Amino acid sequence: MLNSLKNRAYHFLRWSEKYTKTDMIYLARGGFWLTLGQGVASVSTFFLAIAFANLLLPETYGTYKYVISIAGILTVLTLRGMDLAVFHAIARGFEGAFLKAFKTRIKWGFLSSVASVSLGFYYYFNTNTTLATSFWIIAIFLSLMDPLEIYQSFLQGKKLFNLSAIYGSLSQVASVAILITAVFFTNNIFILLFAYFASWTLIRLFFFFITIKKFPPNNNVDDKTIEYGKRTSFVNILDSLVSSVDSILIFHYLGAVNLATYFFAIAPISQIKNLSGHIPTLAMPKLANRASSEINHILKKRMIYLFFLGLFISLLYILAAPYIYQIFFPKYLDSVLFSQVFSLAVALYFPQTIFGAAISAKLTLIPPKMLYLWNLPGVIFIIFALILVIKIGIIGIIISRLVSLVSGFAVNLIIWRRIKKNELREN
Repeated sequence: MLNSLKNRAYHFLRWSEKYTKTDMIYLARGGFWLTLGQGVASVSTFFLAIAFANLLLPETYGTYKYVISIAGILTVLTLRGMDLAVFHAIARGFEGAFLKAFKTRIKWGFLSSVASVSLGFYYYFNTNTTLATSFWIIAIFLSLMDPLEIYQSFLQGKKLFNLSAIYGSLSQVASVAILITAVFFTNNIFILLFAYFASWTLIRLFFFFITIKKFPPNNNVDDKTIEYGKRTSFVNILDSLVSSVDSILIFHYLGAVNLATYFFAIAPISQIKNLSGHIPTLAMPKLANRASSEINHILKKRMIYLFFLGLFISLLYILAAPYIYQIFFPKYLDSVLFSQVFSLAVALYFPQTIFGAAISAKLTLIPPKMLYLWNLPGVIFIIFALILVIKIGIIGIIISRLVSLVSGFAVNLIIWRRIKKNELREN
């Protein structure tokens, strides 16, 4: 019976390819593992959110999230864009870039730790010993924690989505379990920060060595990988700032409690957005060897489908949000309205995933100077956020995020048109 069901599913997926114009067998296999991994991450994150909401004081949680956000800015010095370049190289068989890129990230990552120590001294001399000690603690881990995650790009580039999902899920569950245990026994922010950074660093280190032991990289090297990894990292510095500037503005203008309210407003939407997070991972290895004209043929239709799917999910969430917060986050009922407004981001974000995958698959066809256009949505976000947070508070940050998403789509459209022109010239 099991074999019969498998055969029927196989034939159904093959039949559906006439309409989807997609390798549905590949999508089902890869999508299953990536969806499973995302599901585990979402569930574990949900339990962690419940623990934070019910066991931590809002002020403590707000301060904790502020430090995490600043750490996100500091880690841009570890060249995060290198992971995308490695993914692209591995998908084309150039595995020699993997360890070289990792070593490059480690060297640059030392600057993150230096910056964190310096920031600690800044707060120390301004008599804020809580933040000073916090940044000294995380300085121990910053140069290593993010670079170690590059093993995921290696596995995904080789289309080993099952191992990527399994390793990622085990990492998430282990880290969340450690954090929930810490929250259950203490409200001490120093212990919480140590538990977060130490657990992720050690867990990633373990799976990094497991990966290179099981799949030793070949010696094929694409000389453009490291160069594009660095360039993409520098271009995306503003993106990293944008991902944290909302925390900085709210913390300094509205306080730690309001920052906690804001994070509980955007957290559910972030998890919903992640439902489409596996689309670029699945699409990029397939798109890397296709012509842009071929990609463009089906791109518009899929983006329209994803937009309406996102809009439907957004409307469902708007109706369900009040009940979700009453049951699970009763201390944060003030977050409901902000969360409902921000849910519109789902409809804007879903189409961008497939669009972004198409552009990333043709990364080397983008003129280097044009990469800096990706900074424009970030600039727009910062300008809007600076103006609106003072005038209308948290809702101003929410509006700024939505405007940034719209401008990001416009930028991707401009870049995609240039990719098509450049590919025509090369051929």
